[in-house]
Amino acid sequence: MLKILHTADWHLGKRLQEYPRIAEQKLVLEEICQIADQEEVDLVLLAGDIFDTFNPSHEAVELLYKTLRRLSKNGTRPVVAISGNHDSSQFVEAPDPLARELGILFYSRYDSIIPCGTLDGGMEISQSDSGFVELRLPKFDFPIRLLLAPYANEVSLRTYLGEENREEAFRELLALNWHTLANRYCDDKGVNLFMGHFFFMKEGERPESEPESERPILHVGGTQALFTNHLPAQIQYAALGHLHRYHAVSHPSIPVVYASSPLAYSFSEADQEKKVVIIEAKPSKPVSYRPIALSQGRPLYRVSFDNLPDTLTWLENHPYCFVEVTYLTDESIDAATRKAILKAHDGIVNLIPQLRHAASQTQDELQAEDLSRDMESLFRLFYTSEKGQEPNEQLMDIFKEVLSKTNAS
Repeated sequence: MLKILHTADWHLGKRLQEYPRIAEQKLVLEEICQIADQEEVDLVLLAGDIFDTFNPSHEAVELLYKTLRRLSKNGTRPVVAISGNHDSSQFVEAPDPLARELGILFYSRYDSIIPCGTLDGGMEISQSDSGFVELRLPKFDFPIRLLLAPYANEVSLRTYLGEENREEAFRELLALNWHTLANRYCDDKGVNLFMGHFFFMKEGERPESEPESERPILHVGGTQALFTNHLPAQIQYAALGHLHRYHAVSHPSIPVVYASSPLAYSFSEADQEKKVVIIEAKPSKPVSYRPIALSQGRPLYRVSFDNLPDTLTWLENHPYCFVEVTYLTDESIDAATRKAILKAHDGIVNLIPQLRHAASQTQDELQAEDLSRDMESLFRLFYTSEKGQEPNEQLMDIFKEVLSKTNAS
């Protein structure tokens, strides 16, 4: 039985506003390495958004290489990583020739073909094609096939799709490509897997919302989703990245799974339990899979209080976290109260005043505002609904200045 660890969306180097997260990332990646060893997995899949920016810091790059080297067990356990919409495809694939010697395969461009051959650790790359690789491991008498679908940016799409970027053309071309590869390489004598960094949903259902910390993913012809029925029937498990919460997309016969990010990266992810997924697979049989919760890193909380003693008590009882505090008040938060709250905890990311009369307004009332009003009035309404208080005159002066320059241009 082949055992696989599926993880995604590491976002190495990411910050939570002014707070760095690299120390937490080191802890949680160490935890993932420990899980891989304890579970004795044979293969690791990293489904995109390896870094948080196109130009990651040296510390983020060093953390990635050290972690992947450990996960690969010095070349005896293959690691396959694809790029996501936060990654530079050129940067991700740059170390591939050297990393490949340690059994680490980076894939980020649809026109790339991974060279075949046997590596020092015993893994053989037996077949490869654009968007496909087949691996053979010494301890198994069957091959492992992977359809690889990294995020495709606008430039690569022009090359891959041609000039016509219609929604149907995009979906149809990707589906045709995957089915062609599956029909060519994926019979029932091997384990057949898919790894991608896209929005997937069941056709006809509402798409999952993206986390606040995510850039909106590929948007072609008004769609942000691919459909699960575009996956070839030969596939036994689809390992996905992009959504930051653990989620299995509806499919009649195969698991289509988002593993989640290893840390909560925005307050829209507050209280989420982060996971990796362990898959057990063999040829021509349904796979079994189970998520394993991750425990490292600071949790994120959104809390609301209307008095100082309760606020300070909660903060004292939750020292290791990041927190967004909404404070209900009749007027703005006075300086002494603000100072006491901020002094009580080192992880207060946002302290938001909310006026009691504004808090009593319903969402329907806010949405029913007359959109024909002038821009200044709309800005006042927006600011009040978001912050719980009227914008001050200094802020309004800045807004008017920006508005005048926009109108002038």
